[in-house]
Amino acid sequence: MAVDHYENFPVASILLPASLREPVAAIYGFARSADDFADEGDLAPERRRELLAGYQAELDAMASVTPTRHPIFLRLRPVVARYELPAQLFRDLLDAFQQDVVKDRYQDFAELMDYCRRSADPVGRLLLHLFGHATAENLRRSDAICSALQLINHWQDVGIDAGKGSAGRIYLPRDDMARFGVDDAAILRRVASADFRHLLRFQVDRARALMLSGASLGWDLPGRIGLEIRAIVAGGLRILDKIEAVDYDVFTRRPVLQAADWPRILWRSLVRPLEARS
Repeated sequence: MAVDHYENFPVASILLPASLREPVAAIYGFARSADDFADEGDLAPERRRELLAGYQAELDAMASVTPTRHPIFLRLRPVVARYELPAQLFRDLLDAFQQDVVKDRYQDFAELMDYCRRSADPVGRLLLHLFGHATAENLRRSDAICSALQLINHWQDVGIDAGKGSAGRIYLPRDDMARFGVDDAAILRRVASADFRHLLRFQVDRARALMLSGASLGWDLPGRIGLEIRAIVAGGLRILDKIEAVDYDVFTRRPVLQAADWPRILWRSLVRPLEARS
């Protein structure tokens, strides 16, 4: 799960076994706060990098068993130790957040997916380690879900991201923008032209296909853990439905999950589609 859209999807929710809610919340606290260092508020880039470097130092201290007083790491350390969570996954997250401080354009989809690999996939991998189901196939499907969620968040927030930083932030791949005849100026002006709508439709279809390629993970994992993943997948697909419902004009109407969406999400979480049954 990419940290930027936890507002849309369950975090340490009542769907999870009670014993796992605190460990999930500890991971979320690390990821959410570090992500905020990267792109929220009015901090200077130097200060953002300094704060993220402080988290890197705390990870180093954790590896060397040096004492800490940092509240985020006081909460995280026992979780990492108990579940033997790979430290590299936390480092990957910090690397992606450091990138957010200095990079605001992506040349192609492969470059964007490399960012998702570090900004989103580690959280899903950490959860699988937490659940005790970190097999190679499960990790592959988790990566697909997490990268799809990150893409969904980007397409949902095209307008918001355009207002970040001095030059705006655009995650839409530049080669795709050129293919559909959309330039930076159109994004920064928040213009939902026909060309922009065609571009975003292409990206929405791509994110949906990626999500569905990993969705079986939620049906294969047991009990409430599987239910939690199915709810996350259903929430992501629902956001894509809502982007389509506003005819891809995410500038005027940012699609978000509302109370009325949760019965549909619950239904999608409980009833396996015929095409997904083996």
